[in-house]
Amino acid sequence: MLDPDMLLASASPRRSELLRQIGVRFCQMSVDIDESQVPGESAVDYVSRMAMEKAQAGWARQAGALPALGADTTVVCDQYIFGKPADKQDALNMLSRLSGATHQVLSAVAICLGDELALRLSKTSARFRPISPEECLGYWETGEPQDKAGAYGIQGMGAVFVAHIEGSYSGVVGLPLTQTAELLGLFNIPVWRPLAH
Repeated sequence: MLDPDMLLASASPRRSELLRQIGVRFCQMSVDIDESQVPGESAVDYVSRMAMEKAQAGWARQAGALPALGADTTVVCDQYIFGKPADKQDALNMLSRLSGATHQVLSAVAICLGDELALRLSKTSARFRPISPEECLGYWETGEPQDKAGAYGIQGMGAVFVAHIEGSYSGVVGLPLTQTAELLGLFNIPVWRPLAH
């Protein structure tokens, strides 16, 4: 990797893949923050706060050497926020509630550079076809749902459940690229750069 222009404050392989897709030079570092929802906090406020706190934690952890990008994605169905499933039963419950229903995927991205902090938000609607309990169980057993908001990955096997989306596909994956590129531009971080010699 050539000299990085920014830090991705996330261990997510999906987010790093999306940044590479648009030619961003970056280094990657996981951050540890409290991801508990504040009582009464809306889904938009929650996902926005998580993205900003991750960006700030990344900035602090690498002592401010590079602008730090943080992102967060959550699934909302019938006013309930679906984060990553706690266990098998939690995942099966999520998939059952998503079956045949339309849900929203909120994806926030933030960049921190010292006292500067900027945020963008993506909202996408997605509709699942009806799925059977057997399909939910079979999908869980692939291992894919375990670390995914809403217990599914649209970029993987979970795509077979998604009948329709309206909005940002990359936002559902975990990093809305239109909004990300807009933020990168604000901080003069180039895109479309060669990633290797």
